[in-house]
Amino acid sequence: MNAKDLLNLTEEFGSALYVYDAEKIQSQYNRLTSSFSKVNRLRINYAVKALSNISILKLFHSMGSGLDTVSYQEVQLGLAAGFEPSRIIFTPNGVSLEEIEMVAELGVQINIDNLSILEQFGTKHPHIPVCIRINPHVMAGGNTNISVGHIDSKFGISIHQLPHLLRIVENTNMHINGIHMHTGSDILDIEVFLYAAEILFETAKHFKTLDFIDFGSGFKVPYKKDDIETNVEELGKKLSKRFNKFEEEYGRPLTLAFEPGKFLVSEAGYFLAKVNVVKQTTSTVFAGIDSGFNHLIRPMLYGSYHQIENISNLKGKERFYSVVGYICETDTFANNRRINEITEGDILCFRNAGAYCFSMASNYNSRFKPAEVLWFEGKGHLIRERETMEDILRGQVVFEFEKSLVL
Repeated sequence: MNAKDLLNLTEEFGSALYVYDAEKIQSQYNRLTSSFSKVNRLRINYAVKALSNISILKLFHSMGSGLDTVSYQEVQLGLAAGFEPSRIIFTPNGVSLEEIEMVAELGVQINIDNLSILEQFGTKHPHIPVCIRINPHVMAGGNTNISVGHIDSKFGISIHQLPHLLRIVENTNMHINGIHMHTGSDILDIEVFLYAAEILFETAKHFKTLDFIDFGSGFKVPYKKDDIETNVEELGKKLSKRFNKFEEEYGRPLTLAFEPGKFLVSEAGYFLAKVNVVKQTTSTVFAGIDSGFNHLIRPMLYGSYHQIENISNLKGKERFYSVVGYICETDTFANNRRINEITEGDILCFRNAGAYCFSMASNYNSRFKPAEVLWFEGKGHLIRERETMEDILRGQVVFEFEKSLVL
């Protein structure tokens, strides 16, 4: 997509606005499948939590993807988008046994990450196939909030608890058909990933009826020019060779599974916002936009970097700006950032806005959530309407107070 297309979309659909490039999503998906083309059975399960608009899910369905879900509601979205239950895996954390049973009734693949629920589920439903999420205790990820494989993580069953895990499986006679891990997001060193994979292979040897091994995801995408990213081609070459060898040793056909989210949609997303005010203080020039962390919380939540461009003035001289929002708290997207000269009314474009951006949006300050647009075959298609006051009030129940005399 180019700046002219994005500016035209803001004129048509208003701002703030999320735009997703379908072609980029497709190219990322194809890049990943091509990297693992030497594997006989490959399953890509798109992580719904990254971007859950049903039109995006339908796009993945059209490409042959499966889904990785973390809630009963995400499962329902996947079914509504046309996915067969067998193409959906449910990997929750800390949910009730009842929610897991509700999902199991739909025929979705269950993935359990704690011993307590595993024993309860296996005792009640020994014949329902279950995948087990292992914590390999391998530190990976670009931020402590998105690194989930370390020893203090709440995610997964510790590899050191394997004897207890095996005892539960033996006592319940439950059917284990998959092994899973997820070390974290923004993985830079594929050798760390390959090391964790070896732990998973060793664990898999204890289970004789596996259908698949799920290696999670966490591939890093570039956030700025010349930024480092996960070399998925090299990873594909090395892991495919090792997986095929393990499959031969295991003596049973296995599927290699991944559950990417950010890798597939991050770079496809653009967040567009209009500059309301340019404010000069004694030390800083602020560009205040018609948005805030109610629309894009990642920079405030865990310091994520989003490249910001003034697409209304691509050839302008660069100046230093702090880009801030309209929320009545510290609401900063960028500090002292070099951006082409900004004037009020300009449109700023935030890149890498496809993953965990709209999906984390809220109605804080009673602001409306923005519209979403899918750029497909050279045209913008509205896939979510901008909210209205009716949406804010929907679900609220008005309590009528009796008039009283105030003394």
